[in-house]
Amino acid sequence: MEQVKNLASLTAFFNEKVDRYNRPSFIAADPICVPHLFSKKQDIEIAGFYAAIFAWGNRTTIINKAKELMQLMDLAPHDFCLNHQETDLKKMLGFKHRTFNATDLLYSISFMKMHYSQHKSLESAFFNKQALAEEQDKRIEAALTGFHQYFFSLEEAPNRTRKHIATPYKNSSCKRLNMYLRWMVRKDKQGVDFGIWKSISPADLICPIDLHVARVAKRFQLLDRKQTDWAAAVELTQYLRTLDAKDPVKYDFALFGLGVMEKYV
Repeated sequence: MEQVKNLASLTAFFNEKVDRYNRPSFIAADPICVPHLFSKKQDIEIAGFYAAIFAWGNRTTIINKAKELMQLMDLAPHDFCLNHQETDLKKMLGFKHRTFNATDLLYSISFMKMHYSQHKSLESAFFNKQALAEEQDKRIEAALTGFHQYFFSLEEAPNRTRKHIATPYKNSSCKRLNMYLRWMVRKDKQGVDFGIWKSISPADLICPIDLHVARVAKRFQLLDRKQTDWAAAVELTQYLRTLDAKDPVKYDFALFGLGVMEKYV
């Protein structure tokens, strides 16, 4: 009975933190503000992808660099990726964000052009029949592993770019890609996440985890694993499903808020 009471108390505490941070006022200072510049589905997907991939380090810098890239794409990323000419790529040569440089950018644009020439949405790059056939705990792992293989399937794929696209196959926590999937899949009345991808349920998502989130999770005894890796992301998510089985990753807002905003470690 004491354990149930504690779980109920913990759930109430975390729900209060979700309510505090999962609201429109959260958007402006978070990388998710970049895809919120757009209304077209494909623009949201592409802008969100780059904002998520850039998301390590200072949040203001992340946002500014992602917005700079959107300007280079004429604030029409889908049209640019699909219809650009070789001469249009010259303005990309000076782009750099931390270790992500023009080589990485030009390859990613090649991938986007290839994919969108054959598919209407980037959703199918992650969720093919094989991934969707997996059980819940393996579905996102299969999706991210498959996406990594697909993303680097072009002949000109540079080795240096691989460090920017994480994969569970190498036991990465895949924090940025899991965050991106949260943006695309989760949907509620608060309007922060987009919920434009329907292949999977929010119940299937894996919680983004980095050192900040891991410290908070351990502080509340949600996580035992010492390494911040894929197994830790799965372990944390499995616990969060005991708080809300249908939408466990909403607690990313609580864990982020407690760790980054409230320094609750």
